[in-house]
Amino acid sequence: MDALMIGFLGLGVLVLLIGLRMPIAYSMILVGGVGVTILNGPSIFFSQLKTLAYGQFSIYDLSVVPMFVLMGNFSTKAGLSRALFRAASVWLGWMRGGVAMAAIAACAGFGAVCGSSLATASTMGQVALPELKRYNYSNALGTGTLAAGGVLGILIPPSVVLVIYAVIVEANIVTMFMAAMIPGIIAVLLFLVTIAIYVRINPNAGPAGELADRAEFISSLVDVIPVVLVFGLVIGGIYGGFFNPTPAAAVGCVLVWLYGAARGFIKVKETRDALLETAQTTGMIYLILLGAEMLKIFMSRGGVPQAVAEWMANSGLAPMTILVILLAALIFLGMLMDSLSMILLAIPFFWPVLVEINGGDYVMAAEAGFGMTSEDLKVWFGVLALIVVELGLITPPVGMNVFVISAIAKDVPMRETFAGVMPFFLAELVRVAILLAFPALTLWLPTYLGG
Repeated sequence: MDALMIGFLGLGVLVLLIGLRMPIAYSMILVGGVGVTILNGPSIFFSQLKTLAYGQFSIYDLSVVPMFVLMGNFSTKAGLSRALFRAASVWLGWMRGGVAMAAIAACAGFGAVCGSSLATASTMGQVALPELKRYNYSNALGTGTLAAGGVLGILIPPSVVLVIYAVIVEANIVTMFMAAMIPGIIAVLLFLVTIAIYVRINPNAGPAGELADRAEFISSLVDVIPVVLVFGLVIGGIYGGFFNPTPAAAVGCVLVWLYGAARGFIKVKETRDALLETAQTTGMIYLILLGAEMLKIFMSRGGVPQAVAEWMANSGLAPMTILVILLAALIFLGMLMDSLSMILLAIPFFWPVLVEINGGDYVMAAEAGFGMTSEDLKVWFGVLALIVVELGLITPPVGMNVFVISAIAKDVPMRETFAGVMPFFLAELVRVAILLAFPALTLWLPTYLGG
């Protein structure tokens, strides 16, 4: 049996293990380790174990991951979610469907200081669901809005998954953060339009709330000043070149902790819990990274990525058609696994394919591939990939955000929540189509700011 056949066999075993619900990190470590042992012998495998973990975890860019995770944990405990939702409700809640719109706006704001979709969905679900029920919103619209709003945390900077993608393809993290900003704003606008259309078709699904007085408008703005300051200093500092991502995230952690401590929300217990949760989450992420690296080495030595890239390049399909096929594959994978695992598993296979059909690493001619350099391509594809990864968070049978919201709204059947996210799923497909048709929407800000 040749190396390529062993590589494809290993890929099949990996899919089988994932289907049997074996943790993705252990699946990749097992398949990668056994595969390298078969191809190169046990001495090579043990030599890798000796140096691979240190080499992988000592990458400086990855140090930003625990910092952003910690900032998200502090933000949750500091009560920023309640301040955001209250402000959004005051400004939007008086309209038909306004409380649901407020939930979307609050999810976007919380995602800007959290960076995790599941944390955004869980936190905002606990804050916004009682209000949606108080105003008699339909179960489908209420829970569907919160599940869909959670996906905004994965793309709006700072984003842990965006950092991981940048490390995998060796992209600049700051450039990726810049590129994600406009697509993130488009997502918020499309979600708001989706709710407006939904309640116009079914007026009883989202009744209008109460109109706040002037004092409430002013106090709501005061409440969100800490979020604006944190986001402005962290992301503004990164965009302006004052900070690298890691020190910027550290500044954000300190600011959020100080705010929570000053308000009495964060004490010794909350600080300890946030640190422990960060350690657990970071350990899980790093273990998956180690497994992905071992799997990548095995697949590379088996020649699987190269074979797939060559086959795609010689298929006769247009580059855009191949890109759409890859994005569709990501949506399918999202139905089976979480977003981080999907990025780590799929991108090492998909990225070489795109480089190959683009004509190489530094091609700019309009007739070659996508008509852009490899650097622009990795930015554009990264944003598109993360958007379709978002779709996996709200599509059956896994739909992690739907499960999170269902755990909070125990009285709402899960099928109603899945039905409620479908309009937002369609809105996300519209966003993908817009960004496919107009790559400049992704590339303009990095170019303008010199990212």
